[in-house]
Amino acid sequence: MILIDDTVISEDVADEFFVCDLTKCKGACCVEGDLGAPLEQDELAIMDRIQDEIRPFLSEDGIAEIAKQGNYILEPDGDYSTPIIAGRECVYAIYDDKGYLKCGIEQAYFAGKTDFRKPISCHLYPIRIQKLAEYQAINYERWTICSDACSHGKELGVPVYKFLKDPLIRKFGTKWYAELEREISERQLD
Repeated sequence: MILIDDTVISEDVADEFFVCDLTKCKGACCVEGDLGAPLEQDELAIMDRIQDEIRPFLSEDGIAEIAKQGNYILEPDGDYSTPIIAGRECVYAIYDDKGYLKCGIEQAYFAGKTDFRKPISCHLYPIRIQKLAEYQAINYERWTICSDACSHGKELGVPVYKFLKDPLIRKFGTKWYAELEREISERQLD
């Protein structure tokens, strides 16, 4: 384990390899699973604020489900997540012309329509954050739908923490990320 400030980082974040390969998975992380994307408390107001800007980038089914379920839902465990369509894809997911699922929020961001890229849980995937009493546990989540991303990352020699540099900096800051790099570098020298 690596300890930085109030975060406990799994060594898998440094040791495992990962680079998304949409040509293989086609964005399966936006459709597989039982729930939508986890949302942090401070993202709820953002999700409310950006609806008009992202609407042109969403599917008709997604827009209809948002009208029914709301911009986010409260899960039985007390956490919030994005709604899903008929037990399947996230309401904010859209299919591109190749049949790949992409994030409509992120497409609006790339088009300069919003300043919010996408929920941090999506941006950080395959890292999941678990809040503990005094710490945040930063763990690499293994999922069979991402096996091609693991192979692709290994071929390219890109560890999880390097693939996720931008979202890790977004979440924890540049100083934190520099400390993570230093800790990993020192660990590799031992």
